[in-house]
Amino acid sequence: MHDPSSYPATRLAEEPDDASVIGKSRDEPEWFSTIFDRYFTMIHRYAAARLGLGAADDVAAETFLAAFDQRDRYDLTRPEARAWLYGIATNLIGRHRRSELRLYRALSRSAARDDAEGHADRVTDRVTAEQLSPRLARGLESLSRGDRDALMLVACADLSYAEVAFALGIPIGTVGSRVNRARSKLRKTLAHVAEGV
Repeated sequence: MHDPSSYPATRLAEEPDDASVIGKSRDEPEWFSTIFDRYFTMIHRYAAARLGLGAADDVAAETFLAAFDQRDRYDLTRPEARAWLYGIATNLIGRHRRSELRLYRALSRSAARDDAEGHADRVTDRVTAEQLSPRLARGLESLSRGDRDALMLVACADLSYAEVAFALGIPIGTVGSRVNRARSKLRKTLAHVAEGV
């Protein structure tokens, strides 16, 4: 039997949507704990994939503190707050860029199992800090911040291109370009590393 507390909180059909909860939290701040309960696990997992477990606790907590502080500016016409929260988390991760790059460098030097063959195409199924192969870590380190942010939001957060566009405040076409460029660069990096170039 599975322990239901191990699953991330999900919204039941009769529960209010995120916009309603955030709207209520403007007058009754305790309502915001519902947003925390719904999304903390997802945001923490994303931060851990980008920075490792050590920094994930801080980034996840900072994300919800920032979201709480910004709740008066939340667009209540958007029923789901997921992309908004991932956008905040991504901005906070940007402040930890050195830590993220250090993590990728360390992983790229590790002697961990390295099955990077076709990894760029399967990145959405495999990217977490604990699962990164040395080759994939090296490839992620070589990406620009914008390309890495877009790719990781698709890969780790499972956001659609439209949600990534909202999270990063960029046009959807730019998201497509960044993700395609990142995947292409990863393929090249992985191929060069596999060939020993």
